[in-house]
Amino acid sequence: MAQNELDRIDKQILMELQRNGRLSNQDLADRVALSPSPCLRRVRRLEEEGYIRNYVALVNPEKVGLKLLAYVTIRLNKIHRASHAPISDFAQDVQAWPEVVECYAMSGDMDYLLRVQVEDLTQFSRFAMDKLMQHPAVVDMRSSFTLQRIKETTELSV
Repeated sequence: MAQNELDRIDKQILMELQRNGRLSNQDLADRVALSPSPCLRRVRRLEEEGYIRNYVALVNPEKVGLKLLAYVTIRLNKIHRASHAPISDFAQDVQAWPEVVECYAMSGDMDYLLRVQVEDLTQFSRFAMDKLMQHPAVVDMRSSFTLQRIKETTELSV
């Protein structure tokens, strides 16, 4: 099903579940003006077709001691002695670093953008110096630190 094949009710279901993934099927059905059985069938179809990837609890990083948020850009040496595939090596290695909560391959001057969530500047410094800058494929790293959250959402406009 292509995005343009989603009808108004499918879109309403997606919006409601983005706002509250813990809604019971009955509550969801009430909010989108369906009876429970067709509502559940639609939700299951949206899950099966990949519109809904997962249900999660969003943890407040500051409440668990992760108060520093940094965005880090990485440029890789396209060929280095240890491997002929530094980009895939880096992409695989980043999976094991718990400090990195998001990683994107990018166009432009830098190869990757990382969102790094850590306790403080000391922990960030250790991560940057002991992992990022020691990685054999990394030739340049630039970091920026958030000063204030202006907007943060997981809701997509559908």
